[in-house]
Amino acid sequence: MRTTYIAKPGEVERKWYVVDATDVPLGRLSTVVASVLRGKNKPTFTPNVDTGDFVIVINAEKVALTGRKADRKIYYHHTDHPGGLKARTAGDYREKDPEKLITLSIKGMMPKGSLGRAQMKKLRVYRGADHQHTAQQPEVLDITNLI
Repeated sequence: MRTTYIAKPGEVERKWYVVDATDVPLGRLSTVVASVLRGKNKPTFTPNVDTGDFVIVINAEKVALTGRKADRKIYYHHTDHPGGLKARTAGDYREKDPEKLITLSIKGMMPKGSLGRAQMKKLRVYRGADHQHTAQQPEVLDITNLI
């Protein structure tokens, strides 16, 4: 009788991918990157094991926000002090901290808990085209075919 294959943490082979965010809608970029971080693009995907790959996102400042999201999409956080609710628009994040904008978008698509936190550690986001991971020989992930 055949059984379902379950990946073991020591058997997982990880690759490095580079994704260019230039003129790619934020949500489309985030879904592809979250899928690769989780390992859903592999035939050995196991929901309770970290089977994902490393992803480097470059040109974060050039990510596209469709419609009126730059003005109307609001991210909230609280400082844990009375009256400490803070709000920033997606356009503000794109101008001042585009790495955080992409990270927040991808984080919302990842599992909640220790597995999701471990998978998020494999994400690297850079504002420009330069990154410091050339020694890992990352492959270019063309997401225009996957969208």
